[in-house]
Amino acid sequence: MTTNPSPQLWLYDTTLRDGTQREGLSVSIEDKLRIARRLDQLGIPFIEGGWPGANPKDVQFFWQLQEDPLKQAEIVAFCSTRRPNMTAADEPMLQAILAAGTRWVTIFGKSWDLHVTTGLKTTLEENLAMIRDTIEYLRSQGRRVIYDAEHWFDGYKHNPDYALQTLEAAIASGAEWLVLCDTNGSTLPHEISQIVQDVNGHLSFVSQCVAEVPSVEATGVICQELMTKDKGQRTIPKIGIHTHNDSEMAVANAIAAVMAGANMVQGTINGYGERCGNANLCSLIPNLQLKLGYSCITEDQLTQLTEASRFVSEVVNLAPDEHAPFVGRSAFAHKGGIHVSAVERNPLTYEHIQPEQVGNRRRIVISEQSGLSNVLAKARTFGIELDQQKAEARQILQRLKDLESEGFQFEAAEASFVLLMHEALGGRQQFFEIKGFQVHCDLIEGKATSNALATVKVAVDGKNILEAAEGNGPVAALDAALRKALVNFYPQIATFELTDYKVRILNGHTGTAAKTRVLVESGNGHQRWTTVGVSTNILEASYQAVVEGLEYGLLLHSQAEAAVKA
Repeated sequence: MTTNPSPQLWLYDTTLRDGTQREGLSVSIEDKLRIARRLDQLGIPFIEGGWPGANPKDVQFFWQLQEDPLKQAEIVAFCSTRRPNMTAADEPMLQAILAAGTRWVTIFGKSWDLHVTTGLKTTLEENLAMIRDTIEYLRSQGRRVIYDAEHWFDGYKHNPDYALQTLEAAIASGAEWLVLCDTNGSTLPHEISQIVQDVNGHLSFVSQCVAEVPSVEATGVICQELMTKDKGQRTIPKIGIHTHNDSEMAVANAIAAVMAGANMVQGTINGYGERCGNANLCSLIPNLQLKLGYSCITEDQLTQLTEASRFVSEVVNLAPDEHAPFVGRSAFAHKGGIHVSAVERNPLTYEHIQPEQVGNRRRIVISEQSGLSNVLAKARTFGIELDQQKAEARQILQRLKDLESEGFQFEAAEASFVLLMHEALGGRQQFFEIKGFQVHCDLIEGKATSNALATVKVAVDGKNILEAAEGNGPVAALDAALRKALVNFYPQIATFELTDYKVRILNGHTGTAAKTRVLVESGNGHQRWTTVGVSTNILEASYQAVVEGLEYGLLLHSQAEAAVKA
C-alpha cells in the first residue's frame, strides 16, 4: 500500500530583515550569522538576510556568507523596485543587490494606488514600469526573483484592477513567486481566503493565455504579451503569503492563505517584527505540518523548534515568551490538580499535541493551588517516587501551601521545591552550613555605582571558614564571598554562575516594611535552575535564594557523579 506524499510548502524566514525592525531589537553581524546558521539547521529553505547597501552591516553579512555558505538554505537579498524615472541598470541599490552574490532576490513593489501617488509621488503607469524594469534587469543578470506585493490586500480592496496589473507586470518580467503582503496587518482571515482565491483564479486565466488555449480570449495586455513572449513557454509564478500581526491575525491569516492555495509562507522566529510583529513561524510550522499535513521541515528538524526559538531569543537578547504556543516554557504546563490527574492518565485530555514533537516537554507546576497529584507528578520528574498513602507526600503539600501563603513561589523556583522535598523525606544533604554574614556598602558621591563588601562565615565538615569579597552590589558581593569560601571544598562551584536576579515587592502598601521575593537563576554551562527567597529584608531574601542556588548545583553534581559510578 502506498501513501500520498504530504504537499510541499515553502518556508521563507525574514527574521534577519523584517524581524530586526522590532523596537528594542538589535543584532551584530556575528549575531545575524549565528541565527542564519541555526535556521539553516532547522531546514528553512529561504532565509532573507537583509537589504545590501542599506547599511554596512548587511553588506558584510552577505560577503561573509559568500566566503562560508549555508548548508542547504538559499540566502536571499532584499530590495525595492528602482526609483521613478530612471533605468534599473542605473539604480545604485540594484548594484548592491548584485554584489551580494545571492542566487535569489526579493523585490518589493507597490500594489496600492494610494502608495504610488502619495508615497512614491509618481504615476500608476510608471509604477508598473518600475516593477517590470527592475525584475527584467535582475533576470538579465542571472538572478531568480521573488516579488513581494507590498500592501497587497489593502490595494486590492481599494482598486482590484490596478493591484492585479502590478502582479501581471511581475509575471511578464519573470518573477517566480508572487508574495501577497498584508503589510498593515489589518486584513481578516475570511478576506485573505477570498482574495487569494481571486488571485489564483486570475493566474489560472493568465496561465491559459500563456498555454494559448483557443477558448480563451486574450483581451488583456498581459495575455497578449505573454502569448507572444517566449512563445508561450513562460511559467506562471506560485503564490506566497506575508502577514503582520497588528490585528492578532498573522498566523490565522497565513494559514487561511495556505488553505486557499498559497505555496509559500513568510514569517519570523518568535513573531519578531515591526509594530506588533510578523507571522510567527514557531506557531505556523507545527500547525501546518502536524495539523494540516503539509511538508515544511523533517520530523527531526521539527523537534528542534523549541530550542531554535530560545536560541534566537537569547542571541537577540530578548526574554523568551514563556506562554508562547508550542515552544513556550508554559505551553505544556499543568497547574490545576484536576488537570494534572487527567494528564497523568491520558495526555490528550489537556494537550493538543505531544510536547516532544516540537522539542518541548510537559511541566507540572507546583503552587498553593496544587493537589496531591501535582506533588506526586512533580516529584517523578525529578526522580523522586512518593507514596500517596504515606504522610510525607501530604506533609510536602502542606509545607508548600504554608510557604506560598508567606510569599514564596515555587512555580518558577523548581530547584527550591526539590530541596524542600528532600528535606521532608529526611534526605537533604548538608553540603555546608551558613554561620552568618555581613554586608557593607559604600556609596561614593559622583560615581554611578556603589562598592559592596560581604563577609561570610560557613562551616564545611565541621571546619569554620571566614571569607570576604567585594562586588558591584550587595548581592554580587555576597555571592562572591560564598563561592570563595566553598570553592576549595567543592571545585565545581567555579563553573556555577548567577544568570538572572529578579525582585518582586509582595505587599507594597506597607512601604519599606514590605515583604520581598527574590528569584535567582543559576547555571553551570549545561543546566539552569531557579531558587527563591522571601523576607522583609531584601538581603536576607537574596541570601536564601543564592545559598539554595549553590546547594542545588552541588546536588546536581553529586547526582551526576553517582550516576557515573553506577
